[in-house]
Amino acid sequence: MKVDSEPSLIAGTGDDRSTLAAAYVRMSTDQQRYSTENQLATIRTFAEARNIRIVRIYEDAGKSGLSLNGREAFQRLLSHVEQGADFGMILVYDVSRWGRFQNADHAAHLEFLCYRANIIVLYCAEQFHNDGSIGANLLKTVKRVMAGEYSRELSVRVFAGQSRLVEKGFWQGGLAGYGLRRLLIDENREPKGELLAGERKNLQTDRVILVPGPPDEVETVRQIYRLFVEQGTDESEIAARLNRTGYVTDLGRPWTRGTVHQVLTNPKYVGDNVFNRVSFKLKMRRVVNPPDHWVQGRGAFAALVDLPTFERAAKIIDDRSRKLSDAELLELLRTLLQAQGSISSLIIDEQKGMPSSSTYRSRFGSLLRAYKLVGYSPRRDYRYFQINRRLRALHPDVVAVVVQGLRRAGGQVRVEAATGLLHVNDEFTAAVVISRRRETPAGAPRWRIRLDTGLAADITVAVRMDCGNVAPLDYYLLPRLDMTKSNLRLAESNGLSLDGYRFESLDFLYALAARTKLEEVA
Repeated sequence: MKVDSEPSLIAGTGDDRSTLAAAYVRMSTDQQRYSTENQLATIRTFAEARNIRIVRIYEDAGKSGLSLNGREAFQRLLSHVEQGADFGMILVYDVSRWGRFQNADHAAHLEFLCYRANIIVLYCAEQFHNDGSIGANLLKTVKRVMAGEYSRELSVRVFAGQSRLVEKGFWQGGLAGYGLRRLLIDENREPKGELLAGERKNLQTDRVILVPGPPDEVETVRQIYRLFVEQGTDESEIAARLNRTGYVTDLGRPWTRGTVHQVLTNPKYVGDNVFNRVSFKLKMRRVVNPPDHWVQGRGAFAALVDLPTFERAAKIIDDRSRKLSDAELLELLRTLLQAQGSISSLIIDEQKGMPSSSTYRSRFGSLLRAYKLVGYSPRRDYRYFQINRRLRALHPDVVAVVVQGLRRAGGQVRVEAATGLLHVNDEFTAAVVISRRRETPAGAPRWRIRLDTGLAADITVAVRMDCGNVAPLDYYLLPRLDMTKSNLRLAESNGLSLDGYRFESLDFLYALAARTKLEEVA
């Protein structure tokens, strides 16, 4: 299959731009009939019947159509359209493959961007011809609304199903957390084995529950509660004690005030299965839900801490912030600002004697509003944080793209859920990092790449983002043996010493996976 990273159409072939097309295919996980192969077969038949030549193919595999986030191929398609594409048509299987946007005008706007560039969008499997007629426009609008409604109804059904499973005591979350482990059970609730980090159930009838972890971790959890409830030790001092004795969290990191606070406030340690504490429905926005919106299964798991102790800890935490008025909370924040020169959720959570950052979010609606009330504006443009949040959300999608490419090349890939480290063919490991584009005061682009030395990956796949930090610009494949620094600062051109590791696509990595696999077979 041709991909959109191929060179542009060669000028002078005599082809009329109006007969040249790009094909866009997208598959999430909804139906097999929407496989990219089936879509492309229909698109090719449509094109051949009309003497249209497909010169580029843009493919988003395993991507939701609810938004543009993560749809790298679609973003590149739009970028090429705006820059001046070498094709005059875009062929799409149907309206839903263009997107299942909750606002039908969003899909219309994206199509209008193509129309403005004199590029028409044709839906090959629809019963109408997208010719701008009243009938076509009406049908297209109805189809866009139906596509969005499908996702909304599916979200409702999925949430209802997850809620029923939670109430029955089945774990719907990700990592188990410190002191707990995920146990796979069959339909008769018979144990099948513990799931390790990165492992998932592969049978629909299987379920996952939480069970107590190693005895030393269970005892550490209980010790945290004893220190906090019985001895009045605050979270910062508890974290310091654990670090002095050499204990680390379930992610292998030192304890902090925040991680101790999470242990003290999570109902799973008293055996309750709680779901929907935070929601991200239809990928619109992340919402921290109030307790009355939580879905709970009481006593679903074996408790590590008894209920009276958990409730005493909760009361101490609640009283600590409830007894403070809004003015007192703001005065504490103002004092912290004067002492530190800047404030953030991390600084607040790690400050001894301060209410947690979640208290400020709950009391004032958001941390930014609390900052404003004490006269603090982050020195950086807040778009920096928005970009970082978007890139953090993009990271799992980038990892998924790399994994899919490796597997298509014949490689075997195992992903560590806790770290995202890729184990390829049991021959080498790879880590994926995303580097946002920044600009110097003079407007020159810069990228900073941080190599996670703790992971000790054999290869780091560094993704440099483009001008708008929307889509990947290029890739640097950095072998651990050749990297002497943990931080790299890159400009547009970096000399042969670094640009020798630069690639326009990840084909070299895929070829490496295929080669090691072939050597293993040989």
